[in-house]
Amino acid sequence: MAPFSLMSVGANLLVKSLSLFSSASVVRCSCVAPVIKSFSTTTGGPPKRPLTAYMTYVKEMQPSFSRQNPGLKNVDIIRKLAEKWRMLTPEQKQPFQDASLVSREQYKLALETYKAQLTPAQTAAIAEEKRQRVAKRKAIRRKKELNSLGKPKRPRSAFNIFMAEHFEEAKGTTMQAKLKSLRDDWMRFNNTQKQIYTQLAEDDKVRYKNEIKSWEEHMIEIGREDLVRRKERRAIKAKTVKDRKKKSKVTVIKAKAPKKKATVAGTAVKKTVKSTKK
Repeated sequence: MAPFSLMSVGANLLVKSLSLFSSASVVRCSCVAPVIKSFSTTTGGPPKRPLTAYMTYVKEMQPSFSRQNPGLKNVDIIRKLAEKWRMLTPEQKQPFQDASLVSREQYKLALETYKAQLTPAQTAAIAEEKRQRVAKRKAIRRKKELNSLGKPKRPRSAFNIFMAEHFEEAKGTTMQAKLKSLRDDWMRFNNTQKQIYTQLAEDDKVRYKNEIKSWEEHMIEIGREDLVRRKERRAIKAKTVKDRKKKSKVTVIKAKAPKKKATVAGTAVKKTVKSTKK
């Protein structure tokens, strides 16, 4: 977690004594309602989002807590403050919630002022940037979900296999330098030298094809058809229906089989009776 700013808030805070806090309280707050700075629109950037009640509490308490515990790291300080926040009563949290509410109202006004100065082109650009951020977050969440469900890794190309094998010994000290060196080495390879990696890539395609087929069948079984490719989804469903029909057909045949045996047995009895009469 990134360290929080240790800016002094004395001049920018409305001092409010909290008689609700007893002397035995683990935390004491002398001020909570910040005066929001006027947002400048000359820089072209939007106003900063307001702090939540919890973040307002952390910003207020962190400087004094850091001075009292100089040996603690920022991560440990935040963890301790989070524990103290959870122990506060609703009455003790109320001043911080009020400060957050004031911040939100001032943020709304500043945001309206900022948006009013934008051109249509700037508004469209901001909307597109927001869309890309949302899409990126969705892609990250989806990737994590697929990894947790054990989706097979896609097959590697011949060059990727070569690069993974020789990356450590590649020339250069930076990532870009190593990649350039490997690319140059690959381009100098003839077809015979590349054939080994080409064959490994083909084998990896077969591996992926088999693994992804089993994985997608399993996803349909557990009700996650949304993760299966459309084409494969139709093929798997058609195969499932076909298998069910085969099973039902076998069941019908087995059910009819005893009747045929009974008929044959009945015919044999009739023939025996006729021969006896003669």
